Amino acid sequence: MKLKQLLLSLLFVFALCTNAAIANEHAGATEFKTQAELIAEEQANYKAKSVVGLVESFFETTGINAIVNPKEGVKNGQGAEISLFAQSWGRVIMFLLIFVLFYLAIAKGFEPLLLLPIAFGGLLANIPVANMSGPEGMLGIIYGMGIQNEFFPLLIFMGVGAMTDFGPLLANPKTALLGGAAQFGIFGSLVGAAALSQYTGVVDFTMKQCSAISIIGGADGPTSIFIASALAPEMLGAIAVAAYSYMALVPVIQPPIMRALTTKEERQIVMKTTRKVNKLEKLIFPLVVIMMIALVLPDASPLMGAFAFGNFAKESGVVDRLSNEMQNSLINVVTIFLGFGVGMTLQADKFLVAESLGIMVIGLLAFSAGTAAGVLMAKLMNKFSKEPINPLIGAAGVSAVPMAARVASKVGSEEKPGNILLMHAMGPNVAGVIGSAVAAGVLLSIFK
Repeated sequence: MKLKQLLLSLLFVFALCTNAAIANEHAGATEFKTQAELIAEEQANYKAKSVVGLVESFFETTGINAIVNPKEGVKNGQGAEISLFAQSWGRVIMFLLIFVLFYLAIAKGFEPLLLLPIAFGGLLANIPVANMSGPEGMLGIIYGMGIQNEFFPLLIFMGVGAMTDFGPLLANPKTALLGGAAQFGIFGSLVGAAALSQYTGVVDFTMKQCSAISIIGGADGPTSIFIASALAPEMLGAIAVAAYSYMALVPVIQPPIMRALTTKEERQIVMKTTRKVNKLEKLIFPLVVIMMIALVLPDASPLMGAFAFGNFAKESGVVDRLSNEMQNSLINVVTIFLGFGVGMTLQADKFLVAESLGIMVIGLLAFSAGTAAGVLMAKLMNKFSKEPINPLIGAAGVSAVPMAARVASKVGSEEKPGNILLMHAMGPNVAGVIGSAVAAGVLLSIFK
């Protein structure tokens, strides 16, 4: 007992000595000023001002002054110099565009879960003086911790995987061809962006930038953000806004294309009920997918690994708590951070350039081309298939899950009341998610 007390006493004395040594070291390194010295220093630096002078000093710190009186040499959070236009009218234009995004998200319901945080992040990023996009600003910190390193899109993919049901695809595997055909929009837009840059002179995209832009054709927001972060971070804002805008506009863009490429008789085709898929098939499928990725296209493994894990956890049935968290809390929290991080790139000096308009135009054409390719492939398959295939489900081959499948089903029920195509359309829809991730892996592998 005495030995124990002796050891404790020695330990206590050692701790006191250590703290005293540290305190002396800090005292030697940093000389604290007395209160009198602080007062004297303030009086020496302080200049008396009139009330008018105080008001003028305050006005110089306001955002109004920064917009009305732009200055040369002002830099953004990344250290790049901001033009006078971007400091003044550019910010005003961006505020107006952001309010339009608010309207589309709230009044029209266009992908509000992500479009609203992106728009609000853009609003904060364009506030003058505050420099919220700098390395130590709120937006800069969010961007660095999850966008720059591509982490947030992977978490989103994990949640999407936990919400995905591969049953319709496994019940009718040939619909995977429709998901593959719809990826024509990605590679078509890659060629289009390169041609636009090379032959028109309106824009000047690099091949990396063309590759990042092309993913918009797959209508897959997380994948677009993932590949833009890796290949063209300077265009991340425009690419993300375009991708999610076109995802939201699926009910507007797709139906005219679907009707233009099909006859009324084709749109009225009734598809037979598919077989029931057992649990073992659903459990094995994500493992098969990730093993194929591992052997053939490792560059797609980050996206597909997160996606496969989310789906595998859901289908296993033994980790419902983890699956529910991925589907709800995790994906909701990450969506907020992802939106703010992407919104940071919507700064006037980055967004109000000719390249942004080119991205929006190329994205629209690419998305339309992907829709058309899926419909045409479904028409071709219907010609040679023993079982009838409604070409409308080909439009669901883009990755806008489950919006594209719902639109295909809605158009089909309008042509023939009672014709429910939703479960048939979900097959190519989830195949499109895999297809866009694979396409992203292919593009990434090119630039290694």
